This record gives sequence, C-alpha cells and structure tokens, in this order.
Amino acid sequence: MKKIVLLLLLLLVISLTWLAAADAEKAAPAKIKPVLLVIDIQNAYLPRMDEKDKKLGMEMINYYIELFRAKGFPVIRVYHTDPQRGPKPGSEEFEFPKTVAVKPDDPQIIKNYGSAFKKTELDKLLKAKGYNALFLCGLSAVGCVMATYHGAMDLDYDVFMLKDALISHDASLTKAVQDICKTIDYSAMWLVLESLQR
Repeated sequence: MKKIVLLLLLLLVISLTWLAAADAEKAAPAKIKPVLLVIDIQNAYLPRMDEKDKKLGMEMINYYIELFRAKGFPVIRVYHTDPQRGPKPGSEEFEFPKTVAVKPDDPQIIKNYGSAFKKTELDKLLKAKGYNALFLCGLSAVGCVMATYHGAMDLDYDVFMLKDALISHDASLTKAVQDICKTIDYSAMWLVLESLQR
C-alpha cells in the first residue's frame, strides 16, 4: 500500500511540475526578432513616384538601413519584375539606385506579384532565421508595400510600416497608408532596436 501511495505522490509531483513549466512557457512572451524589408525602390519605378515622397523617403530608407545595421539586425532587399515586361534582373533599371545603403550580401527576394510572400522564398527565409517582426519601407506604399504588409499579417507576423520611408505616386495616398496601418517612426524604431540589444 505504501508503494502505491508513493507512486501516486510521485506522479502528482511530476504532473504539477509539468503543468507549472507549461504555464511558465505560455506566460513568457515570444522574443522579438526584427528584420527590415526594403521593397522595390528600383530605378525603373522611382521616376513614377511623387517627388515629395521620393526626397524624404529615400533619405529615411537609408537612415533605417543604417539603424538596423548599427544595431546588428538584418536587411532584406525585395525586387519586383514581370517575366514578360521586366525590368530584367541584372539590368540597371532592375537595380536600386547606387545611393541606397544596401549591400550585395543582404538577402535578396525577387517577386512577380505585389506581395513579397506570394510564390517567393521570403516566408521560408524568415522562419529559418526566426524573424517574427517585420518593418517595411519602399514603394509603392499603395501597391507592393501594402500587399506585403497584408501578406505578412496573413502569415501571423508582427508587421509595421516605417514612417516617412514609404513612397507612392501620390504623397496624400502615402500619408493615408501611414495613417491606417501600424506605423512606427524613427525614434521609436531606434528605441525598439536599442532595447533588443540589451
């Protein structure tokens, strides 16, 4: 009889320990692993964008790239092409302007659809590295950036637009996108990345 009681007590202790560990695991928030997506700021598309957006947007995109690098977080380049209409990968029209602070060893995604997730390796790349918080900049705010934003939400990523680093053909539409989406400004982004370094 003593053996049965001891066995039951042991099982009870094991069960309670397992439940406590499961509760602690549930209570602990997932660690934020941020990544910057620089979307479609290609020579072929920039001339079609609002000049006001381009001036501020291109400057801020470089600030965000430099911030992510300085804090040790990755930058992913996203390019758009159409197999029939181009721009052809490797051409000058396909590339980002040389003034953009991306590097050749930054991961590159080439897409044929609005969303950078549709029929690309982006989701697989992000999951393989554990990135779960996406910060978006680039063009067009009302097109591919917005499509990528919603694609990320559909896949349960935390996703944010970067204030003043979005570009579209109409600056008033860019502002509307920043107003209706989760948007973070430079100083808040700096604070987030700084806190994750500790």
